[in-house]
Amino acid sequence: MTRRAQHSMDPRDAPTGAASPTPGLVRALSRWDLVAIGINQVIGGAIFLIPSKVATPIGAWAPWFFVAIGVASLLVALCFAEVGSRFEGTGGPYLYTRAAFGDFVAFEVGWMQWFTRVASQASVVNGIALALGQYWDGAAAGPARIAILSAITLLLAWINHRGVRLGSLVVNVLTIGKLVPLAVFIAIGLFAADFGRLSPLPAIDAQQASTAALLLIFAFGGFDVISVPAGEARDPRRDIPFAFIATIVAVTSIMTLGQVVTQTVLDDVTASRTPMADAAGVFLGPLGVAMITIGSIVSMTGNNAGQVLTGSRMLFALAENRALPAFFARIHPRHRTPSNAVWFTAAVALVLAVSGSFEQLAVASAVARLVTYTGACAAMLALRGPRFAATVPPAVFAVPGGALVPVLAILVSLLILVGADRQQLLGGAYALAAGALLFAVARRASGRNPTA
Repeated sequence: MTRRAQHSMDPRDAPTGAASPTPGLVRALSRWDLVAIGINQVIGGAIFLIPSKVATPIGAWAPWFFVAIGVASLLVALCFAEVGSRFEGTGGPYLYTRAAFGDFVAFEVGWMQWFTRVASQASVVNGIALALGQYWDGAAAGPARIAILSAITLLLAWINHRGVRLGSLVVNVLTIGKLVPLAVFIAIGLFAADFGRLSPLPAIDAQQASTAALLLIFAFGGFDVISVPAGEARDPRRDIPFAFIATIVAVTSIMTLGQVVTQTVLDDVTASRTPMADAAGVFLGPLGVAMITIGSIVSMTGNNAGQVLTGSRMLFALAENRALPAFFARIHPRHRTPSNAVWFTAAVALVLAVSGSFEQLAVASAVARLVTYTGACAAMLALRGPRFAATVPPAVFAVPGGALVPVLAILVSLLILVGADRQQLLGGAYALAAGALLFAVARRASGRNPTA
């Protein structure tokens, strides 16, 4: 079996039976490694700041909105779970949309996912520098800032270059490191809570509700990358569905309880710029503030570690399927990692981080998430059709209810489009246009029909 057939498992590419001249990726990720990747991508730095932002428009409704958006996110995750249970290769949504809708749609999905992973990585590493600035004067500006950004980005790239086992171990450790302070905060905070602050529920209008809902849709984002490194998972068709569901259940519970504690401990959560740290200070004193602040740094570092792992694999998947130069699909002969994709992704992220240009690119994130979510949900529906029965493996995990769940999931995804402002829509359109141009150039360079 060729390397391409072995890893991407594209149903349109029959194996040749020839022995692969180069080593393949290592299938080392367990289902709990995949869950850690998912939690890391959803829980970054925003969880420590969002309680005040959500409570501002809707008050005591906030915890209920966390639950509601968690359920809405689960609908999308169920679609990813079913379609992901059909594939074993690297690429996640890129593979699903390629099988269902062809190369161009898939390239746009893969490009937008990689593009936003890199911009997000640059944004989060800057957040780490800002947080360190509270303890180290000058860390958030000048040469010290550049040194911090470079050290974190290059260290995480080196770790992922050295092997997926090491990369996943770091993600796992940082996941535990972020969950422990959150668990302590919730467990102790519930005893200090004044639940009377969650009633009565105020009257809110549609604008207030939509503002809070959109904030939370973005806060719950990132789980779509769980299936990207499936080519390095031990049993991807069974473990990917488990990881999607477990991730959403876990983050919904953590974020909802975190909101409850923060909102019931503080006299006025809407007045706080660092609500979770301020709440911890109420019942744990300065030690609590330090715990949450350090926890936020660990959380953002874990998020960055996951960005490096998944972002590089998306670039690898595009190249492995000949949508980008083969340079990015090279697997290191010793470490069995997509090393060129790892270092290139890190280099782009570092340039964006140092220059601050990630702020301009971040406006495309709304459309990028819309493209990824709707692409995967639509692929789930399409691949259920009889014309794919002979070419696509059957789903190991099937979502009940016929078309109800994917249709509802697509409607949830379209809320992103409804809530996006003009700048976000334009940014997304420019990013899609850049992807289309890159697709055409890559096709012309390879001598293939750009419209295929």
